[in-house]
Amino acid sequence: MTHNLTAETITLAGHNGDEIEAYRAVPTDVERAGSIVVIHHMPGYDEATKEIVRKFAANGYHALMPNLYHRVAPGAAPDDAAATARNLGGVPDEQLVGDVAGAMAHLKGLATSNGKVASIGYCSGGRQSFLAGCRLPLDGVIDCYGAFVAVDPPSEFPLKVKAVIGEAGNLHAPLLGLFGAEDTYPSPEQNDALAAALAAAGKEFTFRTYEGAAHAFFAVDRPSYRPEVATEAWGEVFAFLARTVG
Repeated sequence: MTHNLTAETITLAGHNGDEIEAYRAVPTDVERAGSIVVIHHMPGYDEATKEIVRKFAANGYHALMPNLYHRVAPGAAPDDAAATARNLGGVPDEQLVGDVAGAMAHLKGLATSNGKVASIGYCSGGRQSFLAGCRLPLDGVIDCYGAFVAVDPPSEFPLKVKAVIGEAGNLHAPLLGLFGAEDTYPSPEQNDALAAALAAAGKEFTFRTYEGAAHAFFAVDRPSYRPEVATEAWGEVFAFLARTVG
């Protein structure tokens, strides 16, 4: 494990070449490293998720988090930007995929990149990480309690997206899914449906479901945080990255 890193806000060419804000952290004491695109949760491009980006760098990975709300709320506080995005129904899937593709290209262009890139996402970002893995040539995909992968949101829910379980056959990379047994979106039954679709398509995947945890158990700044579960799940994440991106 390394600890030396640099972290900074940068500008990234995202979907359709749009210039968007992103947060990057890279280890400074490695000759070659794998990379990971961090997809923030619905509450936004916030300090807690930036700390996750730095955690990846501290463990020897290039990490980059695009600000998915930059177009609709440039410079806004995370809560305000998230409210604006929710009012618009969330981030369009095509735009999300384009932003992740831009992040991948940036990471692969780093001088110390080994050419391999994974993605990880939390909450709505978990669904988006899965979607990116179905549409882009990622080397590893991590879905942390991604809501609305297997089912559409309720009609009253602000996120206006559709289930993406139908794209399971297009998954390009091994998938790690980390879920809470007490979660509702996604529920264990929804995760079972996704597992069945992936198995039917012959895809490589590993799901871990943690008792005593609900949604957002990684979120250190929320009541849902479960330190023991998060610690165990971080171990799964880093073991998976070691296998998939080196």
